[in-house]
Amino acid sequence: MEIELATLAGQAASTLVDGLATAGWERARQALADLWSRVLPDRAERVAADLTDARASALTARRTGNEALEQGLVTEWAARLQQLLAAHPELVPELQRVMDDLRPAGAGDAAPGTVTVRVRASDRSRVTVAGRDVNITKG
Repeated sequence: MEIELATLAGQAASTLVDGLATAGWERARQALADLWSRVLPDRAERVAADLTDARASALTARRTGNEALEQGLVTEWAARLQQLLAAHPELVPELQRVMDDLRPAGAGDAAPGTVTVRVRASDRSRVTVAGRDVNITKG
């Protein structure tokens, strides 16, 4: 169960940070604050304030291309969500519903067994994406 909670928390944190960097960020903030308020009402306002701060960081990360900052936000919120779910496993279905609601349209439309990969290269980087074996030779 611990691995499943960690996986769900990680996926939810990634969806959350993506949502914080969009125009619909207030919906993401409110949904998570509501989730916390169900079991820890005294922390809900702090969570909402922390999500507002996280939005500023997410926007900065996107604007500057700082992937480490964005990944740090995902890691932070994954840990917080995992702690919440470990203490209150009854919230798992609710968190899954919230994340489904926050996920952009079309994000979950891939056929079963497919993999969607987003790659961003900059400067002189080289990216190789393959679905199977790949041989690369420098010539």
